Amino acid sequence: MLILTRKSGESITIGDDVKITVVEVKGKQVRIGIEAPRSYIIHREEVYICIQEENRRAAEESPLSLAGLKNLLGKL
Repeated sequence: MLILTRKSGESITIGDDVKITVVEVKGKQVRIGIEAPRSYIIHREEVYICIQEENRRAAEESPLSLAGLKNLLGKL
């Protein structure tokens, strides 16, 4: 993990496409701004984890397993 120190108004760039700016530091909270192409999907970590868990559950509960899909396609 790379750890950098930044003050309010200072930025970090990632590659040519992403810029992260410290907008405000207030007590123990830091507000950041992220400039990135719209094609990049950006989530807070807790939201990302929930999405991944929901995707795993949906895949496990899917009524169309690979075997079921083969059977369905074989009948066409």
